[in-house]
Amino acid sequence: MNSSGKVKVRFAPSPTGIPHIGNTRTAFFNYLFAKHSRGKFILRIEDTDQKRIVEGALESTLEILKWLGIDYDEEIIHQSKRLPIYKKHVDELLSKKIAYEKEGAIWIKVPDEKVFEWIDRVGDKKISFKGKDIEDFVILKSDSFPTYHLANVVDDHLLEITHVIRGEEWISSTPKHLYLYESFGWEIPEFAHLPVILGPDRTKLSKRHGAKSVLDYRTEGYIQESLLNFMAFLGWNPGGDREQMSIEEMIKLFELKDVNVANPIFDVKKLDWLNGVWIRSLEDKDLESRLINFYSNDASVLVFLDKNKKTKELIIGSAKSRLKTLADFKKLISEDVSVKEFTKEENEIAQKLLKSLQEELGDGNWQSEKFLAALKNFSRDKKIPFKKIYFLLTKKEHGLGLLELNQIYGKEFFVNNLKS
Repeated sequence: MNSSGKVKVRFAPSPTGIPHIGNTRTAFFNYLFAKHSRGKFILRIEDTDQKRIVEGALESTLEILKWLGIDYDEEIIHQSKRLPIYKKHVDELLSKKIAYEKEGAIWIKVPDEKVFEWIDRVGDKKISFKGKDIEDFVILKSDSFPTYHLANVVDDHLLEITHVIRGEEWISSTPKHLYLYESFGWEIPEFAHLPVILGPDRTKLSKRHGAKSVLDYRTEGYIQESLLNFMAFLGWNPGGDREQMSIEEMIKLFELKDVNVANPIFDVKKLDWLNGVWIRSLEDKDLESRLINFYSNDASVLVFLDKNKKTKELIIGSAKSRLKTLADFKKLISEDVSVKEFTKEENEIAQKLLKSLQEELGDGNWQSEKFLAALKNFSRDKKIPFKKIYFLLTKKEHGLGLLELNQIYGKEFFVNNLKS
């Protein structure tokens, strides 16, 4: 434990690319553990590989954390600004004859007789490596920038990190880190290596499975609450059968002992379902605010969100139960009809339906109750599925309910569709 006696963890992304949802899950698990333990969550930017830095990657990483509400403590640490610190520690290892120089770089050789083992906090399992199986590794490159191995260990020690929570792909590097801790005579933090997320086909998560940035999911209409909820359950199980949990509830319950050893499966259908659940749980006013923000540059949608209070409440209330993402709202309320032409048979049914409605309801406004009754009668008498009737009236396969559409647009919307 560090000098303060408190838990301290870090998320240490490299700006060599925008973090996908798997990397962001690692940040979130660190955050949940820190907040549950009343500790600190630090953000450290591992930017020592200068040649591979991608423009805008750091800004995107910060935007992801900000949008999700994953707040970090203290100032951001940039490793590229700490080169003298790393050089000082390299010199110490050289003076101890633990490090050696070759081709302008500084290397470490792990003694063959060494054995490295630790109890990993994920599954409380013992992991062991023999020194003879660990190749020599570089700690300082010829350009005077440290490698991940050195900078990672030095910073974790100096920042008094108590728990290193990272992906299991770093397990094979841990013996090198343990040897560096031992060489410096430092206390070793606890390690927790998170299982890698797999796609539905049980191969490593890739773009075809949904390994996108959280910002891409935001653009597609997913909301913060569902993404946080979804990420937490990618490998963590607090017990019970609840699937919708607020961030406050997750912080209260999160413990490393409940992180599963098995690789979690990324199921985008589960995310869609969960996003719909969260949208339906929002207050209408909150949903309206999010829709206005999501469609801030789309006048064709904003016009519907700028109608009188009663109509706006009707539109949002009706759409709410049908939304999987915020992006679905436009499809539901748009008056733009399908480009699909009626078949000859559909056109004949449409004309019969229009004639039937005009005879039964007259030329005035179509009152909702009578309108629905007339449609049901037509469906029963002509043996036409209601799904087909909905398509003929709206030129859409799915959308708002007919009664709501009748109140929003009036009968001319249906008449025009049936005539075309």
